[in-house]
Amino acid sequence: METRVAEIADGIYRLSTFVPDLTPAGMTFNSFLVRGEEPLLFHTGLRNMFPLNREAVASLIPPETLRWITFGHYEADECGAMNEWLAVAPEAQVAHGQTGVSVSLNDMASRPPRVLDDGERIDLGGGKVVRYIDTPHTPHGWDAGVLFEDSTGTLMCGDLFTQLGNEPALVHGDVVGPAIAAEDVFHYSSLNPGMGMTIRGLAKLAPKTLALMHGPSFAGDGAAAINALADDYDRRIGDRLAEFGFARAA
Repeated sequence: METRVAEIADGIYRLSTFVPDLTPAGMTFNSFLVRGEEPLLFHTGLRNMFPLNREAVASLIPPETLRWITFGHYEADECGAMNEWLAVAPEAQVAHGQTGVSVSLNDMASRPPRVLDDGERIDLGGGKVVRYIDTPHTPHGWDAGVLFEDSTGTLMCGDLFTQLGNEPALVHGDVVGPAIAAEDVFHYSSLNPGMGMTIRGLAKLAPKTLALMHGPSFAGDGAAAINALADDYDRRIGDRLAEFGFARAA
């Protein structure tokens, strides 16, 4: 395996490792480095991928200068190498929402993490500002959240829009259809009545770039893609409720 580096927006880099035998089409595992005066890594990668990801980060910044570490939710591919990064970067701090910190990170992180309130911003310097947004149970994990970089309009989506295969680093075509297909394969989302509303809330950010954990990044009308994904989850939730005899809302 190798980790490939590509700039998907100004000062935001996708670190992508393709695992070909995970599914018939394979799957990418992506982290994102935001290059500011206080560099931030979104997703640490799996622990056994740490040497690859460290090498990739080292091609962009000295790894020991990493200042912030955050991720979508507490799960091995999102934060498995969290403590390895903390050991390499002595000034780095994990930052996440209240639920993730209280339930997991106060115990599992080797240094005390920082709690981020919903909507809280971190100024990374160099014109880069990130905003943390709670998305509980969306697509899964009650500690789930996403990160939005204001200057580039980049939404780091976590597991939203997950898809299979090894597409180019940045695409401009359909990002919703492949995500629907992946949901049909994995059924990885925690379907819940508020899911569509939570996803549509992200459309208000009008992102220009969607940075996917599994799959290519997307450049284009992020709001339209987000709303289309929310529509599909509304359909899925309606179908599931109908299976149990509940009528669809008019």
